[in-house]
Amino acid sequence: MGNKQKNRGAHPDDERLFSAKFQPALTAACEELSYLLGRGYNSTSALKIVGDRHRLNQRQRHALGRVAVGASDVAHRHSRQLAVTDLQGQAMGIDGFNLLIGVESALSGGLLFRARDGVLRDIASIHGSYRRVEQTQIAIELIGKHLQAVGTGPVRWLLDQPVSNSGRLKTRLRELAEERGWDWSIDLVFNPDHVLAAEEQIVISSDGWVMDHSPHWVNWLGYLVEQAIPEARIVDFSGNLAETAEL
Repeated sequence: MGNKQKNRGAHPDDERLFSAKFQPALTAACEELSYLLGRGYNSTSALKIVGDRHRLNQRQRHALGRVAVGASDVAHRHSRQLAVTDLQGQAMGIDGFNLLIGVESALSGGLLFRARDGVLRDIASIHGSYRRVEQTQIAIELIGKHLQAVGTGPVRWLLDQPVSNSGRLKTRLRELAEERGWDWSIDLVFNPDHVLAAEEQIVISSDGWVMDHSPHWVNWLGYLVEQAIPEARIVDFSGNLAETAEL
């Protein structure tokens, strides 16, 4: 995999865009957008209305779209959520790029956002091409080490086939699994979201659609950050007030 991008650290403007100065507007915007989404408003239209009202720029709106969740969707997702203690011996399906990029971001000082459903999400983008970064190897080993410690059953990674360099990542995941003795399979598919939702297995993903349509899911990124990446920079929108860590 090419390595022009060294890490998935914070965007140069994030220090300002998500600082305490903007927290009141972002908090209010999250509450308003969540309210509209909960009443069936189109997500794109609602985001524009709220973003315009609070004069948010494009990156702030992108984050807002990741953290706002209607109350009924929050309840629905929580009804399908399993605890990490429930995973022993269970088959797992991993939304590959979704998880890996989140862990890479946490390790490299990029911002993570705790959404209204309690799940951590990043706002990194791969723009159709995944590039290995300095934290990739550490991230994979961290994921594997903790899956092994929990004692899960077989793990199936699903990677987006159309994403450039997905084949190289598949090879690296397979090599590491063989070296460490992890029971992993890695598949390239055109739509991992639909494959994950259709199969009877516990899903690791922070994607809202996947969480909504899968039989069961687990907040694995949140667990990893809590257990192994205490330095992760988190902007919290899960409660009544948004709090910024280490900004």
